[in-house]
Amino acid sequence: MTTVARCLIGFRFAGLVILTVLSSGGAQAQPQLSFYQATPEEILGAPGTIIRQEPMLLPAPFGAAAFRVLYRSTGPHDEPIAVSGVVVIPSRPAPANGRPIIAWAHPTTGVVPRCAPSLALFVFQQIQGLREMIDRGYVVAATDYPGLGTPQTHPYLVGVSEARAVLDSVRAARTISGAQNRFAVWGHSQGGQAALFTGLIASTYAPDLDLTGVAAAAPATELTTLLGDDINSSGGRNLTAMTLWSWSRVFDAPIDRVVYPMALATVDRLADECIESIYDLILRSRTSAPLAQTFLSMSNFYTAEPWRSLMASNTPGPLPAKVPLLLAQGGADELVRPQVTQDYMKRQCQAGGKVQMLFLPNANHGVIARDAAPSAIDWITDRLAGFAPPSDCNRG
Repeated sequence: MTTVARCLIGFRFAGLVILTVLSSGGAQAQPQLSFYQATPEEILGAPGTIIRQEPMLLPAPFGAAAFRVLYRSTGPHDEPIAVSGVVVIPSRPAPANGRPIIAWAHPTTGVVPRCAPSLALFVFQQIQGLREMIDRGYVVAATDYPGLGTPQTHPYLVGVSEARAVLDSVRAARTISGAQNRFAVWGHSQGGQAALFTGLIASTYAPDLDLTGVAAAAPATELTTLLGDDINSSGGRNLTAMTLWSWSRVFDAPIDRVVYPMALATVDRLADECIESIYDLILRSRTSAPLAQTFLSMSNFYTAEPWRSLMASNTPGPLPAKVPLLLAQGGADELVRPQVTQDYMKRQCQAGGKVQMLFLPNANHGVIARDAAPSAIDWITDRLAGFAPPSDCNRG
């Protein structure tokens, strides 16, 4: 197993905490339920309003109450959609003014409905820093993103789609818990991209919410660099395959012009697999093995339209200067490379933002969110409390 493949998933096994426990393959998760099916009439309504909710059967940490939710949101083509997720509420009494909310944006899980984290056997272990968040009295909103759980194609690495789902999960969490409108967002990898796009669109898509800070661990920022640099690794081929598969369906992009015909069946098989455990990683490695021999007919597909424009529109720009940002990056990350995250920090600093960089030299892509979570929750706590954000922008 390659280093990059391990970094893509990030897990601990035989007593180690699995980091991306998602449904499929070797360790079977809960089957997809009718809970996730919404009629066209049910979908109509204000974004963030709840279609249905039910208590989670799996126990949440510290005796917290946890609910599976299906809520209304807006799709990548501005269409009304349903999105699923999980809301976790601390058990102790809320303060008089209500609890703040932290929105968790999860890393790559797959691209088909049964890959939803809310269906996973270890969903609570996947929300990095959940115990700290519950212990401090925060409501946690954890979206699945569109098409994970719900029966549409998941718009993988589509930033605005992810961000709308995050923001509407916060609205749904407020309805369930009576929480404040003040919130922060915390995400990893794909979820780091979601967190950044949440910072970009929050003021226009959800002016009723008060975003106090964005924390992102190894976020997917420059997509052309991400897919271009990693295409010769197993992890990179997996990411590229999922991206091409998803975008060909969401945006009608011509996948057959950039992937050899004999590789399309392998891409389809990969798209149908999720990752819940080491067993699934082994299965996925076997499934993707043929792509090492035959995959892209156009290696620099991201320079051709419509892929070029799609890459550009899903690469996050600098956040509004008023939105504080924490970036966490591992020095041993071979998937989202440190220089890419550092370059994004520079752009944010040049735009006048307040950015703190948490650099963990020995952390790889899989463990960076776990290792950074305590510091990230401390940083978020200060932002929710209204303290002035620190900044590393003027350091040499």
